[in-house]
Amino acid sequence: MQVKSNRIADIRNYYGSFLDSGVISGESQFLVDSVIAHFADIPRLQLSLNGDKRVSESLLLKIHFAVKALKQQKPLQYALGETEFQGMRFKVNESVLIPRPETEELVELIVKEMQDVKGLHILDIGTGSGCIAVSLSKLLDANVYAVDVSENALEVASGNANLNNVEVDFMLIDILSENAKASLPKNLDIIVSNPPYVREMEKKMMQSNVLDYEPDLALFVEDDDPLIFYKTITEIASLSLSKNGQLWFEINEYLARETLQLVEKHFDKVILINDYKGAPRFIMASNA
Repeated sequence: MQVKSNRIADIRNYYGSFLDSGVISGESQFLVDSVIAHFADIPRLQLSLNGDKRVSESLLLKIHFAVKALKQQKPLQYALGETEFQGMRFKVNESVLIPRPETEELVELIVKEMQDVKGLHILDIGTGSGCIAVSLSKLLDANVYAVDVSENALEVASGNANLNNVEVDFMLIDILSENAKASLPKNLDIIVSNPPYVREMEKKMMQSNVLDYEPDLALFVEDDDPLIFYKTITEIASLSLSKNGQLWFEINEYLARETLQLVEKHFDKVILINDYKGAPRFIMASNA
């Protein structure tokens, strides 16, 4: 069976059925429509009004391979090669995590706290796609540094900085290495990190499309030392932040109490903040 024509209506019907074994379910049709809308540059909700519009053979081929990837459980964002974060476009591939709504919320918290402060110097540790670093640079007009242990991730992040017309100083650094502290900038106003925090034991709670496609390096920590990144970054922050500087973390909700206690050893003021779902998800620390 092949798609009848390159009319959008026929493409929607064929690939909806292809993705859902003959039944166009709400989820399957949403995914297919998202792919078509992306490549045809038509708002998803207007596809039904453009059913007679035809796409080129090259666009139809892109749609075909993207839906085929979805059939293999690849996340939509990887199938499209990009996602949206803070109203901006970000390229993503399997070298970086797909940005989550919780991380958007982290950025929003920082922007709300610092929107009236000029000339900020910010360090993003474990930048991945660069979504935090690029967004803070754009929204706060700040001087932003970003580090990651993955060369491939930094290549994606650098491309996203260019895509969104901001300057970020990217550095290849293993934050757990002995010489990391000496390589990082000092006198920072903000250090922010969404480090790996999912314990190996929590894998069974995760969906297969995450486990099969998103990078383990950016997700998982060993069960016997799950706060290794938080301990290291907190120690770095205690040395690298300015007098009134702030440390911001996204955290594992199941280890909120332990993470809070760890940070409290180094900072006078430590606040635990719930995310939009009511889960303990963020920590802000300072000595102000």
